[in-house]
Amino acid sequence: MRGLLDKYAAKLVTAGLAEPGDPLLGGLDAELEWNREDDATPVLEEVIGGMGINSILFSRPAEPYRTIIEHLCRGEVSSIRPRDAETRTFLHDLPVVRELAAGPLLEKLRIRKSVIVPGRGIVTWGTVSPEQAFIFFSSVCFACFVKFFSDLLEERRQGGLSSLSRTVLARVLEYLPEYPADVPPLMSGPFGKEEDVYAAVAQAGRLTVENGLVDSFFGNVSLKWRNTLYISQTTSSLDELEGCIVPCPLDGSSCVGITASSELGAHKETLSRTGADAVLHSHPRFSVIMSMDCAEDCPDRGYCHIRCSWKRGVCGVPVVPGEVGAGPTGLCNTLPAAMEDSNAVIVWGHGLFTRSIGDLNGAFRRLLHIEGECRDLCISMLMEDH
Repeated sequence: MRGLLDKYAAKLVTAGLAEPGDPLLGGLDAELEWNREDDATPVLEEVIGGMGINSILFSRPAEPYRTIIEHLCRGEVSSIRPRDAETRTFLHDLPVVRELAAGPLLEKLRIRKSVIVPGRGIVTWGTVSPEQAFIFFSSVCFACFVKFFSDLLEERRQGGLSSLSRTVLARVLEYLPEYPADVPPLMSGPFGKEEDVYAAVAQAGRLTVENGLVDSFFGNVSLKWRNTLYISQTTSSLDELEGCIVPCPLDGSSCVGITASSELGAHKETLSRTGADAVLHSHPRFSVIMSMDCAEDCPDRGYCHIRCSWKRGVCGVPVVPGEVGAGPTGLCNTLPAAMEDSNAVIVWGHGLFTRSIGDLNGAFRRLLHIEGECRDLCISMLMEDH
């Protein structure tokens, strides 16, 4: 257990979500262990005992998340309500309590995956492993980042940014990391053996995470080789895909697809319609933000993730509705058709899909380029009235 605690504490730091020495993780195996000593452990031990959970995480978020979260929590806010797909699917809303005490924490954590304590940090938990707590912490940071910029874009449309918003934005922009100057090369096709296909998929997943193109590890990768689609396993970490890639025969002769990504159907249909060989999907922050920025006052407003009667795009990339999964409003029904006319598509509030032929180089290059364009567009729009 101690090894897992140290692993996810380090991953928080590597991902830029927490400062070194800040993450406090506790995990219950034969006994309760902590990755370090801290004055908060008695409170967190009471929370673990009151919920019957396996692990807990408490940490201050790193910048710019700290500034963003403190800004969103100002006043008498009792919860933060982002609109992105991950929040709707996993978190619902982000409760806020004003003291790090077992009672208030237990009240909220019994019904939610996280609690924000302004001035102190974020508390998340897991029932199976510390990985779940890491995922929820990452998702809180991602959701707050998206909401902050989405709120500012809306404020801009309503008449311009307030003095407070301009001040906070300037501070946040100071902490944004430099965007990658070069596109790292991926393994090139055509591939002569199956081991190379597995390696290429794993490499694409790892570089997607390392280049900050994904929240936590969310996303999926697929690559067609001969008559089989090799796709990342459902709930697998994009930066740890070795052993977590599922071969799915395209003739349907195997049932292993039940362990594949939940978006297997969207990948298969996209490749079938377009003749492409690879699909790469991630949740880059500014692509998600800009997909949600729409000034149209249409009958579908408020249900944009399900349906949209407007044909729109961002930076030349189509934006389509589509829920996670395979239901009637699922992206498996909206994405493939849009991919016929474009090598990239953004699903509203969810993420970016790109495709390529032969290997994953083109898909990865487009992913990086489009996110950079969305980032530049968002910032330029917000800086117009400075």
